Amino acid sequence: MSQEIGVIGSPSFTTGFRLAGVRKFADVPDDEKDERLDEAVEEMLDDDDVGIVVMHSEDMDALSRGVRQDAETSVEPVLVTLGGGAGSGGLREQIKRAIGIDLMEED
Repeated sequence: MSQEIGVIGSPSFTTGFRLAGVRKFADVPDDEKDERLDEAVEEMLDDDDVGIVVMHSEDMDALSRGVRQDAETSVEPVLVTLGGGAGSGGLREQIKRAIGIDLMEED
């Protein structure tokens, strides 16, 4: 089972995670997203040591269609997006996809 958390995004986004001890990260400056973001996501999804990938929700919009679909449907590692409010895919759906059940399901 994968144990590491991986973070992808701008240096300002990844810095806090690195300070908290996250060792797997990909810094993709805003001016290089078009060239490097897809590659960074593919590499992180292919890393067998990574169980959770964290990205900013706005960066999901910058991914190509195929890479975005791979990221959204990946079970291991599971992709978690931060920021963007409730309309960004929903943490509830991400948790449901990751563990297979809806913890908030009403009886």
